[in-house]
Amino acid sequence: MAGIVAATLSASAAERFDSAYTKLNLDDCMMTSTPSEEGTDGGSWLCEGYRGIPVSIAEGDLRMFVSFGNNAAKETAASQTLSGFNSINETLEWRLVERGGWQPFATILRWFVQTYDQTTDQVLIVTRLGQGATCHVARINATRTPNANAMAHEIADTRARAFRCGVDEVIEVNTVN
Repeated sequence: MAGIVAATLSASAAERFDSAYTKLNLDDCMMTSTPSEEGTDGGSWLCEGYRGIPVSIAEGDLRMFVSFGNNAAKETAASQTLSGFNSINETLEWRLVERGGWQPFATILRWFVQTYDQTTDQVLIVTRLGQGATCHVARINATRTPNANAMAHEIADTRARAFRCGVDEVIEVNTVN
């Protein structure tokens, strides 16, 4: 196991990573469905992300769902959320790798989650990007984890591109379900 980690880290060390940031302001996004009268479906929106990448946002039963790409609604991420009632932050971080230009391969988004004791935790969700392979890679409780942002960067940079949606287990760090 240590050899695999060392090989992954040395391969990643040779690459250059950076971040770009976009805003998720639902008022600036196109509404694709309206809230239901029953109140269980809060609607859905299509926003423009980094370099025009579509960002699909949906709300149902007071929980958010965020996915990416031209077929965002069919990606695994479109059905992934957190168990507690939640909302998302408006700043979306795109992790980029330099490959003949900066290429996005993952996102990091802060979610606000109501806990069972009625407090609010902040959770960073690392999402892998890729057609047919967009899904949560990690969920890091930023309220309870020192250096959560640095950890999210490390997980994105070393694990996201090889992560197998539906096969690999989502990395949970100090999360409460």
